[in-house]
Amino acid sequence: MSRPFPTRRHFLLAAPVCALLPTPSRATEAQVATLIAELVGQVPVQSGRITLDLPLLVENGNVVAMTVAVDAPVGLVRDIHVFADGNPLPDVAHFQFGPRAGVPRIATRIRLATSQTVTAIARMNDGSCWKDSVELLVTLAACIE
Repeated sequence: MSRPFPTRRHFLLAAPVCALLPTPSRATEAQVATLIAELVGQVPVQSGRITLDLPLLVENGNVVAMTVAVDAPVGLVRDIHVFADGNPLPDVAHFQFGPRAGVPRIATRIRLATSQTVTAIARMNDGSCWKDSVELLVTLAACIE
């Protein structure tokens, strides 16, 4: 008599196969450092002038409030890039500013796969680059699908 439901033996036989299934990949700190180096080129990245505001403890990584502001006059900021070194795609956001863009401040929401460091880079029209980083803890991960 055959059983309609899998038995314990079926689960034990399937366990090695499940162990071989690919797991979701995540970026590494080295990959993010390479992306930043490609972005800024030979320009040294300085700390300051940009403020990345994220909660240090995130309950749910699916929706994380983020604010990025640059302490610079209107028209001086060229663009802002946001990187998350634990996400499968580490280049999380890119915002461009024109001469009439207004105050260089962005408020949005992002997804975070796991506890990680989020870095924001601001490139100015004068060629200088500025950065800020926040290391945060995510209790319920996102981006794992």
